[in-house]
Amino acid sequence: MAEFLLFMHADATRETTLADWGPYIAGLQSSGAMLGGSAMGGGTTARKTGTPGPLSAGIVGYLKVAAADLAAAQALLGGNPVYEAGGTVEIRELPVTG
Repeated sequence: MAEFLLFMHADATRETTLADWGPYIAGLQSSGAMLGGSAMGGGTTARKTGTPGPLSAGIVGYLKVAAADLAAAQALLGGNPVYEAGGTVEIRELPVTG
C-alpha cells in the first residue's frame, strides 16, 4: 500500500466549516485509509545562502492517506470539503523507504 499526502489549497469557491470535515474524516478512518493530517497556519521559508523560495501560502491543510495507487488516492477525494466546494486538492505520493 502506498502513502500519499493530500494538500488542501485555499481556493474553494464556497465556504467550508469544521463540521464539514467530521463525516469525511470518519469515512477515511473507517476505510483504514486515514494516516494523519492537520490544518496548517502561517510560516516562513529558509535557505542557508541566498534568497529562499516563496512560502506556499495557498496550502492550508494536509491529510496523509494510504491507497493502492494514485488513482485510488484520487478516489478518496469524494466528500473532501475543499474538493466538494470547488477547491484544489494536490495529491503527492510519498517515496517508499526501507
